[in-house]
Amino acid sequence: MKNKETKTAVRQEESTKNGLKRRNFVKLLGGGIFLFFRPWKGFGGSGVSLSQQRRRLTTDYNAFLHITPTGIINCYTGKIEMGQGVITALVQMMADELNVQFEKVKIIMGDTELCPYDEGTWGSLTVREFGPAMRIALAEARAVLVEMASSQLGVPVSQLEVKDGIVYDIRNPSKKVSYAQLAKGKKLEKYLDVKPPVEDYTKFTYVTKPFKRTDSVLKVTGQAKYTADLKLPGMVFARILRPPSHSAKLISVDVSGVEQVPGTQVVRDGDFIAVLHSNKEKADEAIVKIKADYSINEPNVNDSNLYDRMVGADSTVDIINSGGDLTEGSRLSSRLFESEFLDPYDAHASIETHTALGHMEGDRITVWASAQSPFGLQDDIAAELGMPLEKVRVISPFVGGGFGGKIAHQQGVEVARLAKLAGKPVMLIWTREEEFFYDTFHPAGVYRVRSGMDKEGRIRMWDYGVYYGGTRGSDKIYDIPHFRITNYEQKRGAPAIHPFLTGAWRAPNANSNTFARESQIDIMAAAAGIDPLEFRIKNLKDEKMIDCLKAVADKFGYTPAKLPSGRGIGMACGTDAGTWVALMAEVRVDKDTGHVQVIRVSCAQDMGLCVNPQGALLQIEGCVIMGMGYALSEEVKFNGGVIHTTGFDNFNIPRFSWVPKIDAVILDRKDKPPQGGGEPAIIAIGAIIANAIFDATGARMYRMPMTPERVLEALKKA
Repeated sequence: MKNKETKTAVRQEESTKNGLKRRNFVKLLGGGIFLFFRPWKGFGGSGVSLSQQRRRLTTDYNAFLHITPTGIINCYTGKIEMGQGVITALVQMMADELNVQFEKVKIIMGDTELCPYDEGTWGSLTVREFGPAMRIALAEARAVLVEMASSQLGVPVSQLEVKDGIVYDIRNPSKKVSYAQLAKGKKLEKYLDVKPPVEDYTKFTYVTKPFKRTDSVLKVTGQAKYTADLKLPGMVFARILRPPSHSAKLISVDVSGVEQVPGTQVVRDGDFIAVLHSNKEKADEAIVKIKADYSINEPNVNDSNLYDRMVGADSTVDIINSGGDLTEGSRLSSRLFESEFLDPYDAHASIETHTALGHMEGDRITVWASAQSPFGLQDDIAAELGMPLEKVRVISPFVGGGFGGKIAHQQGVEVARLAKLAGKPVMLIWTREEEFFYDTFHPAGVYRVRSGMDKEGRIRMWDYGVYYGGTRGSDKIYDIPHFRITNYEQKRGAPAIHPFLTGAWRAPNANSNTFARESQIDIMAAAAGIDPLEFRIKNLKDEKMIDCLKAVADKFGYTPAKLPSGRGIGMACGTDAGTWVALMAEVRVDKDTGHVQVIRVSCAQDMGLCVNPQGALLQIEGCVIMGMGYALSEEVKFNGGVIHTTGFDNFNIPRFSWVPKIDAVILDRKDKPPQGGGEPAIIAIGAIIANAIFDATGARMYRMPMTPERVLEALKKA
């Protein structure tokens, strides 16, 4: 089929009225061999639908593999590409595991009808969790093909090897057969009871080599197709009537004014009201013609009193980790330190807003959406419309940034409702104001730390409390004998602390916890009169963390000094997504204006097997730049359920002039399993900048973002 290999193609002709059964799937693929792999937990009994089968495979990740007669290897994954580069890294892994050329592997992603089930693309899990499962499946595929070659060539399996998709006799290399020749004209289901081992890392051809991203040319030249680029015959654009506040309830509505915009259709399902027009600008014009009245009962919370509300709430208290005795730890400490760190709500601010295209055909619906979880959206659409999963297809084309914000996919459910109501294809593109209003914000939080150290500079006590900000990254990474980590969270039945939705934001909560922990570490190092690098290593037993600190110090060209040295150098370390990371930064602080300029940043990562060093470096650079926005300028302003931050005119993301020199070292750990690379570096950005500001000026920052006004305030206190 013509568009089969293009992830973003609008594949109307592939839909079937009865859902995609296994025999139809093979028929759809045309000639070639199709290999199914036995799931670790089994498919279950007969009569189980394909969608239900997939959802039993959430921990298996066995890939569907299709070898075409031309030798192209089509591999399928429920993961999506949103700029993180897995579209390249997975191909490297696939090519090495199958022993085929990199250029021969084509990846089809994020299509619920073509790809195996996947819970979603988040948490830097694609390479470190899906990748190994995929390799196991592909190793099985390779073994099946070698067995087929053995039968065809009359050569024992032990006498065969594979190179560039060619199976050959090692004693007589002219005796050979290609994967394509083995697959030609065959439709086969086969699996192995005993799984073969995956390829040894010493034999890799592509993995560990730096590769430019396979989608870069498409994106730079504008050929890449995002959801908003798609078009269907008869398609209309939608605008939905939105409330002025999260606390608003619709009382009455008058849509008569829409008649002033000819060609506009109004659709309604209860309080769900939208206008449709074949011209997007006309839909924008029509929506403001609707007159609506709301009742609003705003909670008494805003960006100023939020933190008092959090620490004063009747919360559930959960001690998530503890050891030793805090009283004994205090007795052993010659000095005690108490600090409180504050973190605001932050938006994801992806370049692409939430977008979806929906098309209802008979009793089936297809939705293309900028979503991190196509199968999760499929579930929600099926539930919303009362349809079986087999009748709902979701496709995620290229996604223009997610960072956790597109795990939520409200726009996909909305467009499904609209497509059903309208009986025609509907495109829904959220405005930037809608994006900020409905974003699942990085949660605000309060972080209280009470710590103690002895006269030798050894940390003896650590009492750490998280109020409503999330505990990822709150781990005790230092060697502290007496400690407690406590989480304060929403008590069932109590008034909601967060007045709107919060969710994952690139290394969710690890940013905040690392900011608090590593700032507190520097506070103690300064009080002890010990160089902050020496202080950290002195209080660490974790060899991976020590290696990262030493590696980043070497990369940075660090020389020891007591705090504050006046140099403007800050450091921090931590773990996230299975990766150990340490960073250093140099900043310049304008004491007259409070402006902070980050001059350079160095990063060291122990991420196990690094599949694509070039991709990992790009992720580190992205983490540094995005983290600078979190650290220096980004904050969502609100009052009750009203969001005052509405766009880039009042939400200041990093600019090109902010970008520092960035370098990195990735520790050589080829013999270890791969770990996450999309998030770890960002966790330390707030801490390294705050610590660098202190080193430059003696002013300690306790609140994000560290705006010029807050820096000036801290300078006065210092």
